[in-house]
Amino acid sequence: MTNVQWDKVKSDMRAAIGAGNYKSWIEPLTLVTAAEGVARLGAPSPFVGDYVGKTYGDQIIYHLNRHGMAVQRLAFDVEGAANTPVQPAAKPAQAKPANAQADAQPDQRFTFDSFVVGKPNELAHAAAKRVAEGGPTTFNPLFLYGGVGLGKTHLMHAIAHELGEKRPDLNVLYVSADQFIYRFISALRDRKMMDFKQHFRSVDVLMVDDIQFLEGKESTQEEFFHTFNALVDLGKQIIISADRAPGEIRDLSERIKSRLQCGLVVDLHPTDYELRLGILHAKQEMFVNVYPGVEIATGVLEFLAHRISSNVRVLEGALNRLYALASLVGRTVSVEMAQDCLSDILRASDRKLTIEEIQRKVSEHYDIRLSDMLGPKRTRTLARPRQVAMWLCKQLTSRSLPEIGRKFGKRDHTTIMHGVRKIDELRQSDSQIADDLEMLRRALED
Repeated sequence: MTNVQWDKVKSDMRAAIGAGNYKSWIEPLTLVTAAEGVARLGAPSPFVGDYVGKTYGDQIIYHLNRHGMAVQRLAFDVEGAANTPVQPAAKPAQAKPANAQADAQPDQRFTFDSFVVGKPNELAHAAAKRVAEGGPTTFNPLFLYGGVGLGKTHLMHAIAHELGEKRPDLNVLYVSADQFIYRFISALRDRKMMDFKQHFRSVDVLMVDDIQFLEGKESTQEEFFHTFNALVDLGKQIIISADRAPGEIRDLSERIKSRLQCGLVVDLHPTDYELRLGILHAKQEMFVNVYPGVEIATGVLEFLAHRISSNVRVLEGALNRLYALASLVGRTVSVEMAQDCLSDILRASDRKLTIEEIQRKVSEHYDIRLSDMLGPKRTRTLARPRQVAMWLCKQLTSRSLPEIGRKFGKRDHTTIMHGVRKIDELRQSDSQIADDLEMLRRALED
């Protein structure tokens, strides 16, 4: 086979797979020999040969035959390494790339055992456990999203930790989006894009944390898109996290949003009181050996779970501070000590929402007049939104029940209690109510 014929094959491949893929994968190949039904091609690395054989092998063979060559299979030689064939069907070697030492290692604190499960995060936990089994991919990608401090990073580290124990044969790579961007820019600067591609496309499990930081970075998004497709085509597992749902990440290309939504998208809801209290109890058990002799008075954990509701990291940090102070001064941690020691955190965590704001938002959401919601009418179309507003006022403000009642047309505090209790029951059984509450909570807290 002549080089002229090979150039024609490459030209056909460029037209078939596009300029970007052609430049990355086909252009670096050279023709070595073609005999006895085998076309032997030179590749710059084992990874390139392996990837081309799996992804474009059939197309190359087709075009070779179109140009007069009776070729049944391909073989690849690594250029610069004499007589070193690359078998297209073989799995990439498990040896780590040269820059693997820069890869983040799973934090040993973040395991499934230390993850406190509650209703707001039970689906995310179950999905993460399924992925951590290391079996066939049932959903790809797994996309975890939620606000700061709700457990996304904890679950990703837990998956990596579990896979490392159960499937040490798998090549698991965890990076933040910021690290992905940095490596991409460094590879461009140092002209090592092939090393970059090999590093990210030879893994069995790719985990990218905080994908929202790719917003507006078009070149990095392009490379991420191709990396994503390459791994999915090879049946590799991808796990992504973000602070928003895929469709809500602005300045992210539509084709990436579409890919991210094709797997399982799971929302980690804001923590409720019971989950926060469970997290504090788990943390307290961990501190028994760290701070021997330190005692926590009754009611302290409940006080913290009620007052610090926005962020689990802040909640855990508050407990850390109390234990450290108590160990230094030799006192029992009381509610009074917590109020003095954590005054800055408690001020920052105090809810600033007003009852009037909540009432306006709820009336807009349900398309009813504010005066009707606050008035005496008890029709279902008004009573349910009114109870939703009462529930939100109880959850999102520090106002007492009598104060809330006065703002709802001078209603008695027992009426507010009934409305709150009714919504608590409905949100467990009525998905529409649960969705409305979550949507309104997010709108009010933004």
